[in-house]
Amino acid sequence: MTHRGFGEDIPVYVISVAAELSGLHPQTLRQYDRLGLVSPGRAAGRGRRYSMRDVQMLREVQRLSQEEGINLAGIKRILELQREVDELREHLFHMRNELDAARTAVARRLAQSAPDQGNELLPLRHTRLTIFNTAPPPEDEQ
Repeated sequence: MTHRGFGEDIPVYVISVAAELSGLHPQTLRQYDRLGLVSPGRAAGRGRRYSMRDVQMLREVQRLSQEEGINLAGIKRILELQREVDELREHLFHMRNELDAARTAVARRLAQSAPDQGNELLPLRHTRLTIFNTAPPPEDEQ
């Protein structure tokens, strides 16, 4: 549940409120931050500010620890892999959109160049396809 004016990624909750919302002790939140499990935003005075997404992540870390018996190093790895899967899904989504756009452009060009051919496939020797990659390379390739 988020406030009407705030999205779930806006860091608005001070540590005491985030601790109460997540059911954890503030010191636990500090430890999770030090370990890189949940990284809240920072206010001008360097105080931590948690978003609702951070609070949900805190709850998930606690669930994995308490209910699944996973240690914090394992939880960190799980969260990293989940982030990677999310990024890959987003990349795949964009690649599918690019492919659909390219297919549409090719079909449109074929229809313009040979309208009397109907739905038959024509050789694509005169069609160029350029796909621009605007995403930065993965960290392991840099």
